[in-house]
Amino acid sequence: MLTDFDFGLGETIDMLRVSIRDFCEREIVPIAERVDQLNEFPRGLWPLLGELGVLGITAEEKYGGAGLGYLAHCVVMEEISRASGAVGLSYGAHSNLCINQLCRFGTDEQKQKFLPDLISGTALGALAMSESGAGSDVVNMRLKAEDRGDYYLLNGSKMWITNGPDADVVIVYATLDSTAGAKGITSFIVEKGMPGYESLPKLDKLGMRGSDTSELVFKDVHVPKSLVLGVAGDGIGVLMSGLDYERVVLAAGPVGIMQACLDVVLPYIHERRQFGQPIGTFQLMQGKIADMYTTLNASRAYVYAVAKACDNDRTTRFDAAGCILYAAEKATQVALDAIQALGGNGYSNEYSTGRLLRDAKLYEIGAGTSEIRRMLIGRELFDASN
Repeated sequence: MLTDFDFGLGETIDMLRVSIRDFCEREIVPIAERVDQLNEFPRGLWPLLGELGVLGITAEEKYGGAGLGYLAHCVVMEEISRASGAVGLSYGAHSNLCINQLCRFGTDEQKQKFLPDLISGTALGALAMSESGAGSDVVNMRLKAEDRGDYYLLNGSKMWITNGPDADVVIVYATLDSTAGAKGITSFIVEKGMPGYESLPKLDKLGMRGSDTSELVFKDVHVPKSLVLGVAGDGIGVLMSGLDYERVVLAAGPVGIMQACLDVVLPYIHERRQFGQPIGTFQLMQGKIADMYTTLNASRAYVYAVAKACDNDRTTRFDAAGCILYAAEKATQVALDAIQALGGNGYSNEYSTGRLLRDAKLYEIGAGTSEIRRMLIGRELFDASN
């Protein structure tokens, strides 16, 4: 019987993993294929995740949260992504990009208003940063916020927004002054149903199907000043500090996908026989699964180490970007290896390997491309070594 490698994460984290794994096997694994095929967001899972206590895993207990840290967050993200990459991605957008930002920068009034429903799963959260002409180039975003006294008027659009079609609460970044660069950016809390705010139809994506993505449109949307997140004009500070935690938590997504690949391959190489013996007895196949396994645990070790550093307030930007760069690219390779291990069956949609590859590829593009991550890591290392 193959047992998990013990990374020494502690009893609390180990118990959390068992709890979320049991939940995923019971509630997510049976619907994962259907979610992908129908490209249908499983909204019914959210109240169940809320009951389990993992939606507000980093939120304070007084708002209904679990009061845990980023290591715990990564373990939950990993296990959900192991069951379904799409559900994992939507979970990350909800629990980290939205809830965690509200926890870190929201006023007490904002937290009391939004966190209980988000943490219980009654409401769905999202974050809107990217635009069609400004993905990683956030300083040049074009969504305009105009100060109208006791409210701001938002005009423009956001693109590639995870949970966009279904979100009830969205953290939105806009510019007050397009000539001020980073100093003109402000973050706002926008609610579903605000006049002038709408989500366009969800995109038909290659992978992460069922984690709905769309363009968001803002036409004279009135946002009260009480819904500014953080300080007006300091949205870039909210954004950039949040990105480090976002990268670390999302890095656990490809880790979960790599584990899912092994979950498919290991039983298969016992069952599939060629030349009168299981294909797992062949040395080339053993070499392949050895590479998959060591790559998975190397990725785990890096992600867990950076998450622990986050919990101790000593992470670095280059390691936050580094762990997701490494895990994302390795997940794509491990998914390709899984397809190869299954041969013709790996290329058939009767097996989950194709879905795992399509889901894995997202992490080399979304939340910052591999190229942007390399540029960031190199720049930060250069500056830090001066």
